[in-house]
Amino acid sequence: MPAKEQRMVNRPESRIFVDMKKLVIFGSGYLADIVADAYLNGLLPAYELVGVYSRTAAKAQRLAGKIAQAGKACQPFTTLDELLSLKPDYLVESASPAAMKQLALPTLSNGTSIITLSIGAFADTAFYEQVKQTAAANNARVYIASGATGGFDVLRTATLMGQASAAFVNVKGVRALRRSSFYEPGMETESKTIFSGTAREAINTFPTGLNVAVAASLATVGPENLQVSMISTPEFTGDRQRVEVKNQEVHAVVDVFSATPAIAAWSVVSTLQNIVSPIVF
Repeated sequence: MPAKEQRMVNRPESRIFVDMKKLVIFGSGYLADIVADAYLNGLLPAYELVGVYSRTAAKAQRLAGKIAQAGKACQPFTTLDELLSLKPDYLVESASPAAMKQLALPTLSNGTSIITLSIGAFADTAFYEQVKQTAAANNARVYIASGATGGFDVLRTATLMGQASAAFVNVKGVRALRRSSFYEPGMETESKTIFSGTAREAINTFPTGLNVAVAASLATVGPENLQVSMISTPEFTGDRQRVEVKNQEVHAVVDVFSATPAIAAWSVVSTLQNIVSPIVF
């Protein structure tokens, strides 16, 4: 087996050699482009982006072509098996909870770790347990990117202290909901709570719109116990995610507004940097 390629990385404190990690991206949309651009701009110097996947060949070829134009080898694929044949160290998932459910077990069985944005897949407790067992058996890991929220460290810490309660509130503009089954004309003029329930119920109702609620639940009291509300507000643009956790000694609030979904992709870049950093945040 050939030795892993090493590359010298310039950092302010020193010039050091690192083992290059093979990276692939599952998905080829807006978020995948941000991760690819971060790679091309030198923000992921410890990685080689060697492959990208899309169900649509033209989309995979477009993203791989962008990497190739910068003089870096990257292959397009339309099947997961082909992508995993590259034996990547890490796979970035930027597709959907349904896609995550399809790719997680074969990817981990391949010895490939996953950085996922589709945390909603883990509202399925049986699947979540399968993922943990498969990862452990194959010396792989799943890294949950913070997406459009954050503060998982303080949320987990407060919960570990015991007797914690937690709640999650998502605020959306009515424009984002006009095509949904929850829309009603009164939403155009006044704020309305259009959903209230557990994180598990939330992801079943909004399969791609409340991934961060499931992430917050895993960091705190679990998908069946985290109470989630979605509020529609006229003239509001973007997304606001507010997570609150309380115990007898701590009251922590993480409140994040994002005008676009870009923060989700940048959270992947941050996670990838953290994985290989000698200082871990």
